[in-house]
Amino acid sequence: AMMQNQGLLIANDNRIDRMKPLVYNLERCGISNALITLMEGRYFANTNLEFDKILVDAPCSGIGTIRKSLKTIQIWNPEFSRKMCGLQKQLVKIAFNKLKVGGTLVYSTCTLEPDENEGVVDFILNEFDNAKVENFDFDIKRGKPIEEFKGKSYSSEVKKTLRIWPQDNDTEGFYVAKIKKC
Repeated sequence: AMMQNQGLLIANDNRIDRMKPLVYNLERCGISNALITLMEGRYFANTNLEFDKILVDAPCSGIGTIRKSLKTIQIWNPEFSRKMCGLQKQLVKIAFNKLKVGGTLVYSTCTLEPDENEGVVDFILNEFDNAKVENFDFDIKRGKPIEEFKGKSYSSEVKKTLRIWPQDNDTEGFYVAKIKKC
């Protein structure tokens, strides 16, 4: 809608079972300028593409969805979260490299794990001198971002990110960061 069907929107997922809902949502929003791809997000590193805006809705431990699915708590373990964190860092690094100067990267998860959220934002800020976190202007109740976890202090820039606790807005729990490439 924001693009007014101008330019090209690449909508990618790596799971075939999510293609039908992806197509449905694009159609529901009236988007006709989309190219839908089915591949690992990491494969974008091997392309010569550059983007104005990138959304990395990262695979995560999903602990923010516990209200919807108790299965989440059954499969969660620290090793799974660590594995997801490694993948998330790979994806945001590739995405940031594919972003044009002046472009915006939005990083989101449906987990509440600080390592997978503020920790990933801290990683990208340490990895790239030209990364800058931008504020959100949403009228929604938000939690305070976590600035320290397990003895590790994160950049004060994480204060600008959006941490949504499930009980505050009767939603799932999720996290969103908006990062500009300067």
